[in-house]
Amino acid sequence: MIFGVSFDTVEENRTFSEKFDFNYPLLCDTDRQMGLAYGACDDAGAGSAKRIGVVIDTEGKVKAYEPAANASAYPRQVLDML
Repeated sequence: MIFGVSFDTVEENRTFSEKFDFNYPLLCDTDRQMGLAYGACDDAGAGSAKRIGVVIDTEGKVKAYEPAANASAYPRQVLDML
């Protein structure tokens, strides 16, 4: 399953998702805990996240990590990898 994660609120994510017709859920990380854990930000006061890509297996283990994911190319790269 694919998830997007953003520092935005539920309403901001809903608006963004509808505007761009996303077909996967956007999770809210308003306290930046996921961003900090996965390296998408360096501190909890970060205004925005770095665009990273993480593939996590069914056991919760990180299988691939891209520190500078290209939003248009990364999904195909992951599908090719799998």
